[in-house]
Amino acid sequence: MSATISNALFDSHVDRKQTNSIKWDKYENEDILPMWIADSDFRVPKEITEALQEHINHGVFGYGKSPARLTELLVERMKTLYNWDIQPEWIVFLPGLVCGLNLAVRSLTEAHQSVITPRPIYPPFVSSIKLAQRTASYAPVTLQDKRWLIDFTQVETAPESKLLLFCNPLNPGGTVYRRNELEQILTFTEKNDLYVCSDEIHCDLILDTDVKHIPFASLNKSAEQRSVTLIAPSKTFNIAGLGASMAIIPNSALRHKFNKVRAGIVPDVNVLAYTAAQAAYESGQPWLEQQLAYLRQNRGTLTAAINCMPYLTIQHIEATYLAWIDASALPVTSPFKFFEQAGVGLSPGADFGDPKFVRLNFGCTHETLVEALRRMSVAIATLEKDTIESFHK
Repeated sequence: MSATISNALFDSHVDRKQTNSIKWDKYENEDILPMWIADSDFRVPKEITEALQEHINHGVFGYGKSPARLTELLVERMKTLYNWDIQPEWIVFLPGLVCGLNLAVRSLTEAHQSVITPRPIYPPFVSSIKLAQRTASYAPVTLQDKRWLIDFTQVETAPESKLLLFCNPLNPGGTVYRRNELEQILTFTEKNDLYVCSDEIHCDLILDTDVKHIPFASLNKSAEQRSVTLIAPSKTFNIAGLGASMAIIPNSALRHKFNKVRAGIVPDVNVLAYTAAQAAYESGQPWLEQQLAYLRQNRGTLTAAINCMPYLTIQHIEATYLAWIDASALPVTSPFKFFEQAGVGLSPGADFGDPKFVRLNFGCTHETLVEALRRMSVAIATLEKDTIESFHK
C-alpha cells in the first residue's frame, strides 16, 4: 500500500465530539486538544465495521461465548508474529486488560506479600496493588544508553516479594526489551522466586522496523511457567471501547487461581467485542501496516519538534504512539498545567510517577499533531519572552 493511500486514510479527521468519548469530552467546550488517554483518533479497519454491522443486523445480542475461530487466530498470530507456541487452553478472555492486572495481583499474591512494579509506569500498575491492599516495591525506570529500562541495581526487593509487574513495550517510554534484557529479568525473577505479569498490549505497535517484540513467556520453560501475559487488539486496532483482552497463562495452577479470583466478579466479554476482535485478527493486518507507517511519520515530526524546543527533550520512541517528554528543565511548577493552559491536554507525568514529565498521544492526524506542537512551541516562546522582560525590569 502506497504512502499516499496510507496518508489519505489516516489523515481523515473523525469528529469525536458529542460521542461520549472520554478522551474528547474531557475538554468539552474548551479549545484544548486532547492528546492524553491512550486511544487513537483513527477510524478502524472497514472489515471490523462490516463484521459489527453484520452482527447488528442479526438483531439478537444474547449471552455469548468466545469464538473458536478467535482462539485459532490468536494461536496463529502468536506463532507467526512472535514465534511463540501457545495452547488454546492457556487463553483466558477478559473484558479489558486493566482487570487482568488486578486479577493477577490478587490471585498470585497473598495479603502479606509485596508486588514489584516499574516506575514511572502506566497508572493501573500501582492502583492494582493499592486496591488489593498489597505492598508496592518499586523498580526505577532510568535512562540507559538513551533507552528507558528498569534498573535492577535499584530494585526494592523484600523477602515477601512474590510478583513482578512488567510492561513491554514500555508505557510510558516506548522501549522494546531485547532478548538479553528479558533474560536479565528472568534471572532476577528466578533468583527472587517471583511470578511475572507481563503487560504486552502494545506489542503490535512496534515502530522500529529492525526491532522485534519477544513475549517474556516465550523465553523458555521457566519464564512460561511463572507468567501471565496480557494482550489485546484494543490499542492496535482502536477498539478499546468494546473491551476484548486476553490473558495467556500456561501454568494450569496459576490459571486456576486467576479464574477462581475472577469468578462472579469479572463479566464475560460481550458478543460485539468478540466480533470486532476476530475481524481485527482475521483481516486487519494490512490496515495495521498502514497505521504503523503513519505513526512513524508522526513520530518523526514529533521528535524533531520537541527536541528543537527549549527546555524539552524526548528519547527515541521504539514502539507505541505515546511520547514520554522530559520537561524537567521547564521553569514552571506543573508542565501538565502549563501546556493545558496553552491548549494542549497531555497526560500528567505525576500519574505515572514523575511530575516533571508529560505524555503525549500522537495517535492522531498529522494536522492535529502539528497544531499541538505549534501551541506548545508558542507557549514556551511566550514564557521565554516574559522571563527575559521580567529580568530586564
